[in-house]
Amino acid sequence: MATSPAAKRSLPLKSLNHVSRVCRDVNATTIFYENVLGFVPIKRPGSLDFDGAWLHNYGISIHLLQCEEDVESMPPVKEEINIRDDHLSFQSESVEEVERALQEHGIHYEKKTLDESGIIIDQVFFHDPDGFMIEICTCEKFPVQPLNNSTAEFCNLVRTLSSRRGLSRTISRANTAEMLPEKLKSHTFSFVNQENRSSRFCKQKIFHRITQLVAKQSL
Repeated sequence: MATSPAAKRSLPLKSLNHVSRVCRDVNATTIFYENVLGFVPIKRPGSLDFDGAWLHNYGISIHLLQCEEDVESMPPVKEEINIRDDHLSFQSESVEEVERALQEHGIHYEKKTLDESGIIIDQVFFHDPDGFMIEICTCEKFPVQPLNNSTAEFCNLVRTLSSRRGLSRTISRANTAEMLPEKLKSHTFSFVNQENRSSRFCKQKIFHRITQLVAKQSL
């Protein structure tokens, strides 16, 4: 009997591991990601038999690959900034500081500001040396709210965001959205408050605790 689409499961994924880019000059692009975006070079498997570089920061890796064909075969480097182009986006607390740094590096950029019901989101767009779009934004100001109000799906989202951004911020936003089950919310806030009073405060311990609490909610 055929399986209905609704019964099919999504892949058992944990997190985003890396983004890969093909470069005209892998050395020049590596310098850009180091000096401008703050990435750190990391060890690359020696068994890889092609030129490239691995970098890491902000919980994500960038894998740069040297173009093996004639670089002229690559798409031309774009000068015009189109904010609807494919891009990588990084969160920043201060777009003003980002602008100052870009000006110091002599990098052309375009700034946009969104006003979503009083929530102001700043965005800055620019290109890397190969013409790929980079965005720096304050998008975390806009709460993550699933369109489906399923408790199980939302608690899974809380687990995912907690591991990536820090539990207290995620729980605070979940509380604002009034989508976190009351019992889970009260248990979690109590645990967070206890840990905040301790000099041994540890996000990993809190994340483990909320995972236990979510499981008790019979997901």
